[in-house]
Amino acid sequence: MLLGVEALTLDLVFASLALGAVVGALLAAVGLPIVLQGIAALVAALLSLFLLRPIALRTLKTEGTQTNVEALLGARALVMERVDGRGGRVKIGGEIWSARVSRAGTEFSAGADLVVVTIDGATAVVDAPNAEPPAGSTGE
Repeated sequence: MLLGVEALTLDLVFASLALGAVVGALLAAVGLPIVLQGIAALVAALLSLFLLRPIALRTLKTEGTQTNVEALLGARALVMERVDGRGGRVKIGGEIWSARVSRAGTEFSAGADLVVVTIDGATAVVDAPNAEPPAGSTGE
């Protein structure tokens, strides 16, 4: 039951309590008195909570890993259908995206290698790899 709740919270508190319960159950199986079972379960849960949990949380932490839009910024985009200011199609990491150029008046033919400048909704805004940022760009 505790591990089921842990699966929903992913905070590793209930896993520590589950470990304490397992220790208590093992001691009950060998026939130790209920007081010793309770003390051992409490000690195991507290040790797990204060010693093992911080180590496990550091190991599982994904800070610094780019996901979603952040992971696409600067990614290579291969033009599949001509891309201009009104639209087009590019392939980014194996997926086809609708796209448009970041600088007015530029266009790229199929086969051109571009980079993702930003994502606007479900549209990749792309440009040449070494292009100057568009006027008024904040560089975000």
